[in-house]
Amino acid sequence: MTSKLFNPDACLRRNSEISVIGSLTNLVAMKRPETQPPYELYVDLDQYLEPQHYTPEDRIEFEGIVGSSQSLRGVLDQIRTVAPTDSTVLIEGETGTGKELIAHSIHTHSSRRNRPFVKLNCAAIPLGLLESELFGHEKGAFTGAVSQKLGRFEVANGGTLFLDEIGDIPLELQAKLLRVLQEQEFERLGSTYTRHVDVRVVAATNQDLASMAAEKQFRMDLYYRLDVFPITLPPLRQRSEDIPMLVAHFVHSYAERMSKQVSRISKSGMDALMRYPWPGNIRELQNFIERAVILTKGEVLELPVLASRFPTKPVTLAEAERDHILNALRESNWVVGGASGAAARLGVKRTTLVDKMRKRGLSRAMTHGG
Repeated sequence: MTSKLFNPDACLRRNSEISVIGSLTNLVAMKRPETQPPYELYVDLDQYLEPQHYTPEDRIEFEGIVGSSQSLRGVLDQIRTVAPTDSTVLIEGETGTGKELIAHSIHTHSSRRNRPFVKLNCAAIPLGLLESELFGHEKGAFTGAVSQKLGRFEVANGGTLFLDEIGDIPLELQAKLLRVLQEQEFERLGSTYTRHVDVRVVAATNQDLASMAAEKQFRMDLYYRLDVFPITLPPLRQRSEDIPMLVAHFVHSYAERMSKQVSRISKSGMDALMRYPWPGNIRELQNFIERAVILTKGEVLELPVLASRFPTKPVTLAEAERDHILNALRESNWVVGGASGAAARLGVKRTTLVDKMRKRGLSRAMTHGG
């Protein structure tokens, strides 16, 4: 007779259940990786265009100018101050920082807003034709002048003339430009008749005109005439807090043009965009986002070229020091000494910085070559 305290059939069933449970446990353990992949966070792009970041009033008043950083707000305050006047404005800043947009905003906030806004890129016109582009010419004034042509000053009469890359105007033409700025009068090529105009000039440059004038590469008197009210635009790396807003703005613009619904971006992707120094500034960011929208298939913005555009290759200590010094020099417009000079920014003596610049081969001349 089998004891009630020991039942062989029950033991077999229990052992069988334990075996099945153990097998399932081992199976689950085999299926589950030892380390789970990190969970990717996504953010809504529209949140960066909400009122707490960018008020509707600012959006209407400064259409096309995107950002809410303190440095940008300082520029907008300068626009409000100088726009109602007829004073000449000199906009300084690196390539791609939006100088033309600022010039147009000055025009739209002025009493000349309903008159022409005429622009001329001085670097894009061959030197032999620049005088004709600015002041016009009469028929037969030179070979190929088969008809009369109005210059930009005449076309802009009553309005605003935006002269971009003003530092590229040749020295021999600068005296004539100075005259029209001071007297508002000039003669067309091939004519002795003096014409009078009413034009406000807004000029822009990515060069250090003060240094150029000191080195006699630019007329000092013309520089003083242009530098009545200077506005310096910060590079994008100095207003990185505006990058999410700019990304959202460009994504919305390009997605609408391409009939796409792109509404989100990964948090890691946005962080990478904010870390990148953007040497080409807003123009580089804009082109990058356009390419990303083209490649995006769903609602999440795809950034497939981040790996190549955001290199992680380590640099030597000497390379890092050189880059750090170069950035400080650029931010101070190559002013070494003084309270706002590069030496003060780096926390070193002027003589120490000059010695390091010599050792690293850094000089202002390198900026004109690039």
